[in-house]
Amino acid sequence: MRAKNSEWTEKGLLSEISDGKESAFRYLFDTYYQVLVAFANRYVEDLDSSRNIVQDVFVGLYDKREIINIHTSLKAHLYQSVRNRALNHLKREKMQREHHGRMQRELNERTDFDETWAISELEGRIAKVVNDLPSQCRKIFVMSRQDGIPNSDIAEQLSISKRTVETQISKALKRIREDLKAHGYLTLFTLIIGWFVMLF
Repeated sequence: MRAKNSEWTEKGLLSEISDGKESAFRYLFDTYYQVLVAFANRYVEDLDSSRNIVQDVFVGLYDKREIINIHTSLKAHLYQSVRNRALNHLKREKMQREHHGRMQRELNERTDFDETWAISELEGRIAKVVNDLPSQCRKIFVMSRQDGIPNSDIAEQLSISKRTVETQISKALKRIREDLKAHGYLTLFTLIIGWFVMLF
């Protein structure tokens, strides 16, 4: 029942809510909604989340209105319920952040592994092709790409023309490109940082 000052007594308000009186529930909502949102926001620091928390508390109260058993005051019950939901919200957010961070670390580790594996495969393939090159072609290519010796110096050391050096390097590059393309490795060149990054 209502008090003379047109406000519900707590006992009467709870009784009316238990009986499913929408006017009583509306009064409760209008009275406490804004202050409870502000209270929740002190914990979660997000207004949308705070509004959802408070709405969930009211929905839960209404759904359980027939069996609700409040040992404290109705006001204290609302504040405690909001606090509990706000803390649970923070726990879920923390778990989600930790889960996301763990997944990201695993993804990075997996990517590192896949990249290392791909590079190793490519290195091995190129090494095989280089080893299968004719003797002089292989020697010139290794001196140029692995040892970083200028073409003019290679020509002088091997007593051949600079043009011959350039021709042999060109042949080696062509053989490597053809082999990698045939075995599906050509697109992995962008991953390589080693001496054969200059193949193109």
